[in-house]
Amino acid sequence: MKRPSPTIPAWSRRHFLSCAAISSAALATLSPLLLKAQTAPTGRFKFIGFTKPFQTRNAEDTADLVAEVGWDGIECPVRAKGQILPERVEEDLPKMVEALRRRNLELAIMATDIRDATNPLTQKVLRTASKLGIRRYRLGERHYHADTPIPRQLDEIRAELRDLVALNKELGLHAGMQNHSGQDYVGAPVWDIYDVIREFDPKYLGVFFDIGHATLEGGYSWPIQARLIQPYIGAVYVKDFAWNKTVNGWEARWCPLGEGAVHREFFQTLRNSAFTGLICQHHEYELGDRTQMVRAMKQDLRVLKDWLAV
Repeated sequence: MKRPSPTIPAWSRRHFLSCAAISSAALATLSPLLLKAQTAPTGRFKFIGFTKPFQTRNAEDTADLVAEVGWDGIECPVRAKGQILPERVEEDLPKMVEALRRRNLELAIMATDIRDATNPLTQKVLRTASKLGIRRYRLGERHYHADTPIPRQLDEIRAELRDLVALNKELGLHAGMQNHSGQDYVGAPVWDIYDVIREFDPKYLGVFFDIGHATLEGGYSWPIQARLIQPYIGAVYVKDFAWNKTVNGWEARWCPLGEGAVHREFFQTLRNSAFTGLICQHHEYELGDRTQMVRAMKQDLRVLKDWLAV
């Protein structure tokens, strides 16, 4: 398979992925009223980067690097072994927010280990974020247990999220589940995310749609999966991969944007949709030293903007 050929958002949940995650053939069937101009207006999208590749840097160094790449802000790991530890969130998160703001940048998303509202650190992290004006956070990943029926596990997850949604409503926050790829990941087939979150208000719980993972798992069917969860998309995650044949069979290898299986068509339809939200770059491939890393991130950003015609 060489070319398997999204809130608080300020865009239409009802219309975005009817346009943004479909093939060009299907796009022709959409109402023209849903489409925008072929060239995206300047400032329509916010481009941010996940700081995981350089999370050992302090707040000032991080802000400098982000400004050098040219992003509008970051997704920051606020989790165990992350850039900011949950137990130190009250001390360290304000420093990161302030360092970014001095450079006209934003801490737009927190990547967390949060799974429910019962952990005392959940309250600490989310209340601190709310006070600082951070409105979006990514939930911690979940894995299926082989000895328990899938429907029962989904029911348990849904019950755990109910109190968390109530807390989000209290604090004015939006939590997103990221779709990953892998044989035991909750969210890999995407339909399971929909089953879990469909009863909740998309203003407080949704999906951070990862086109890289969706293409890897969905092959040619990812447009259908994306359309299923389109009312709940709070951000779009961007990464690319290529299939690599090894002695153990075919394996997915993360690579620079434009060199793999993720097709630019997704971004063309995204450009033609009503979407005006966050687009977050993730980098899972080898980046080298600081100079090489900045160069690679800038190149991925150039490709992304070229595909979006901004």
